Amino acid sequence: MNKLKQIKAEVAKVVVGQDKMIDSLLIALLCEGHILIEGVPGLAKTTTVNALASALGLNFKRAQFTPDLLPSDILGAEIYDPQNNAFKIKKGPIFTNLLLADEINRAPAKVQSALLEVMQEKQVTLGDNTFKIEPPFFVMATQNPVEQEGVYQLPEAQLDRFMLKIVVDYNTKDEELEIARRISSGNFEKIQAVANKDELDEIKESIKAVHVDDEVEKYMIELVNATRNPNEYGLESISEYIQFGASPRVSIDMFKAVKAMAYMREKDFVTPVDVAYIAKELMRHRIVLTYEAEAEGITTDEIIQKVLETVAIP
Repeated sequence: MNKLKQIKAEVAKVVVGQDKMIDSLLIALLCEGHILIEGVPGLAKTTTVNALASALGLNFKRAQFTPDLLPSDILGAEIYDPQNNAFKIKKGPIFTNLLLADEINRAPAKVQSALLEVMQEKQVTLGDNTFKIEPPFFVMATQNPVEQEGVYQLPEAQLDRFMLKIVVDYNTKDEELEIARRISSGNFEKIQAVANKDELDEIKESIKAVHVDDEVEKYMIELVNATRNPNEYGLESISEYIQFGASPRVSIDMFKAVKAMAYMREKDFVTPVDVAYIAKELMRHRIVLTYEAEAEGITTDEIIQKVLETVAIP
């Protein structure tokens, strides 16, 4: 277990605060999921994933999404080689371990869908050739919630492919002071690789052995079901705000994520506390609200909080 603490300690050399983002990145990586991060510019999103790749000794690539981006800019393409009178394959940035898809909502639908297909299938087809993406493969996509000009919102079905959605807030005043001091003095330590792919695989196997009690399993299913059938749980006050509840992928991802959460807390069993800690990140992008909710400024986080407060804890 010390291995995860070592990884977090290395990331902390260049990232101040943002513990929830770092925990979520590790959970998604260990559960072989992907993560969507929403936050204004300058909150160390790129720095964090770069630091994580360095601490794990993995390959890292960054793709800046723009409105004129083509699928081939991400996946790669067949290129004609006149010297050999033949086509050759030029692989795109998708061929890596950790990919940062920066401002994913700036790219048009065909680019988004090309990326999300690779996330799901773990393979890329270029011409007549199909290439498997070598594990571990982890996509961290970011989106800026502030700008509305020139953005293409991700459809609900595509958002569902992300295991977690993190909303990153500003650092505290003390943390911001520490960041400013470090950057102005250039006082950042070099990140060491403290883990490798084999050690990551060992941790993944250990996570599978974490025990989940039957009652906790039923509790997780009840939480998900309460977003679909709120009236059955005495949640009539929020039923008019929910158009579609959480998808079946939430249940699958929740069973994986809570085990990783417990393991990170050095426990060999899952408690309802672990479930509550990660519930919003698992469900906030998978609940579709009604126009009434938007008109009244109701958020998915408020809906999930009401569900957590109402469903009986085992």
